[in-house]
Amino acid sequence: MTDIPETAKHPSRRGFLGRAALIAAGPTAAAILGPTLITTGAAKAEAASVDDLPSFAPVPPSSFGPPLNADGYYVGQIRDNLYWVTDGFYQSMFVTGTRGVVVVDAPPTIGHNLLRAINQITARTDTPSTVTHLVYSHFHADHIGASSIFGGDVVRVGHVQTQRLLREAGDPNRPPPTMTFKEHHVLEFGDDRLELAFHGPNHSPDNIFIYAPRHRALMVVDVFFPGWVPFKSLAVSQDIPAWVRAHDIAMDYGWTTLVSGHLGRLGVRADAELQRRYIGDLDASVKQTMTSLDPTPFFQQYGPSGNAWAIFKTYLDAAAQQAAAPVTEKYLHKLGGADVFTVDNAAALFESLRIDAGTLGPFGIRP
Repeated sequence: MTDIPETAKHPSRRGFLGRAALIAAGPTAAAILGPTLITTGAAKAEAASVDDLPSFAPVPPSSFGPPLNADGYYVGQIRDNLYWVTDGFYQSMFVTGTRGVVVVDAPPTIGHNLLRAINQITARTDTPSTVTHLVYSHFHADHIGASSIFGGDVVRVGHVQTQRLLREAGDPNRPPPTMTFKEHHVLEFGDDRLELAFHGPNHSPDNIFIYAPRHRALMVVDVFFPGWVPFKSLAVSQDIPAWVRAHDIAMDYGWTTLVSGHLGRLGVRADAELQRRYIGDLDASVKQTMTSLDPTPFFQQYGPSGNAWAIFKTYLDAAAQQAAAPVTEKYLHKLGGADVFTVDNAAALFESLRIDAGTLGPFGIRP
């Protein structure tokens, strides 16, 4: 079990001053980079002109969450004693009770602000701030890389594959779970419970669903991105077909609030349905591109030199651009980053359809 360190019980003056100096540069940079990197970056600002960076469409206002505080985080109530924390890029959630706190995920960009958020809420509710359990959604460092700040006494809970992968990783910031399960596990504490379930690989080989039935809240990480298109290459998922199926699995739960693990706001069912439509439209556009984009010019241009990689690169790049174009236009004012990652998402789906589903397009069985 972990008691909140005294240094985390009050706003960090150093963090506040570092971030206050960055207001003109934007709150998101201050939240994720912190004072050390900000200072370093400012010293090198002249070396990297903003004129060299691409421009993107404005983000729809509905994509943004609540403003962050001076320390660079926001903590809010989901329902009753269930809370969530964000730094605008990552999310965690926790449940308070008479015996302590149960936390789900510890993103390093939130870091010690997670401890500050817990202390802020438990002081207000007059409940213990001791963290008794830390649940891992999956093994990726960007979501649990601050696990070490909870010390050695906290009970870490995760899938058996999470334990295996973390033992192989040997990362001191991500101690392997000591309580594991294969398919289902119910974590009970007082009148509350978290239902943990593994429905097979999706984003990662071990990504689980965490459901709080009394609060009607589901946390599933790196599947949905409320208000935004999915991160690059369909969230860099290792099993694209299973990642797509995970959308349907999530909708079978009776949740009204979604904690997605990323970005600055919670989700509702309408967000999930909108992302499913985005994926469906992208799938249809990729398949249409497979039947309409003639690979002949790419073979004619690069074939005589024998550069097979040039043939495939230029064809696949053109296919991703063509497939993404109508989807980007449709969702540009509905989802943040539609013009940022839709080409990458189209490329990932194109490759998955070709390799995983056997939808080979012009590269089918030679007649």
